[in-house]
Amino acid sequence: MGVMKVTSLFAFLILAVAAHGQTADAPAEKKAPVPSTKVIPPDINGYKTIIAPPENPAPLKIAIFEGKGAPGGGIENVCAKVELMPGSTITRLKPEEIASGGLKGYDVVVFSGGSGSAQAASLGDEGREKVREFVKDGGGYVGICAGAYLACSNFSWGLGILNASTVSSKWMRGSGYMDAEVTVDGAPILGPVEGVFKVRYNNGPIIKPGTRADLPAYRPLALFRSEVANNGTPAGVMVNSPAQAVSTFGKGRVFISSPHPENTPGLEHLIPRGIYWAAGKLAEKPLVHMP
Repeated sequence: MGVMKVTSLFAFLILAVAAHGQTADAPAEKKAPVPSTKVIPPDINGYKTIIAPPENPAPLKIAIFEGKGAPGGGIENVCAKVELMPGSTITRLKPEEIASGGLKGYDVVVFSGGSGSAQAASLGDEGREKVREFVKDGGGYVGICAGAYLACSNFSWGLGILNASTVSSKWMRGSGYMDAEVTVDGAPILGPVEGVFKVRYNNGPIIKPGTRADLPAYRPLALFRSEVANNGTPAGVMVNSPAQAVSTFGKGRVFISSPHPENTPGLEHLIPRGIYWAAGKLAEKPLVHMP
């Protein structure tokens, strides 16, 4: 009887293990979470090229910040898009290189996603001043997500090269694919895109006009048409706020993007267009038709 019970119990365990697809002494497989930045549906914009490449682009010499607050994945995404810019090169510069005048000779500096405050701390006072001097003297600045925060004028640690403030100190809104739409001002730079498109968003700044009397107003190029508002962040402030915006600082140009077009199918040419514009090498075509 005891043998029958043991045999029956053994058979039950075999059946149970088979049902779960693993051996009795093997632990259950643990799947590592996949970062949201890597999960990109290839058809998010319906296999369409939403933003077209610019015509007859000039070769540019581009620098990109590489330091604390700028994870490698974000840098790689930008570098991959620069490969779509014929003849252009991109060089990674450490904060100490920027602080020692390393931006000299470049057309544009790019600050990618990550943490704006960490990028600012990594640059230090001297590095931030060198970035301001570079733009003021005619260089271009492109800030994506964290780089957009860094450009704003309402943070003690910011560069203060864009007359913009964030609408709330609560920044952890969440992530997802937001609807966006090109504005009348944006069409000459981004192209005459009709209707809304999708763009990846991950806690980027929601901005409003700043209060600096010594800085010009920014121009929104595209507006958010949907929003995410998690973690107690204010709802109703993201829709119709700028997704991308441009302005000037001294002799230079500033282009910022709250979301991540460099990591969104169909928008591969948006950041390159921003880089060309910031360098003063993008011919802004007059608006022909917008619905």
